Amino acid sequence: MKLKDSQVSYLVKAIVNEWKKLGLVVFKASEETVVQRLMERFREENQKLVTLEEELKKMLDELEMKQPGGFDRQKMYGLLRQRLAKERGIIL
Repeated sequence: MKLKDSQVSYLVKAIVNEWKKLGLVVFKASEETVVQRLMERFREENQKLVTLEEELKKMLDELEMKQPGGFDRQKMYGLLRQRLAKERGIIL
């Protein structure tokens, strides 16, 4: 799922605030630096997922051309998605 930057920012700030409230973290850098770094990582991981989805769609299209009507696209989608995510270390 593609998230907007405003959504990523909101989520990251909410997580950081909750961590602070619970006393789970002590920042070595400024809070803003931590928030920016977390946003970067979140975007990187989100981009990996978007790339996975694009590649998965191409794979399914190729399979469908080779075997028209020969497989259940939805079932194959789920199986391939799980396998590719596991191979690439992506948590779904």
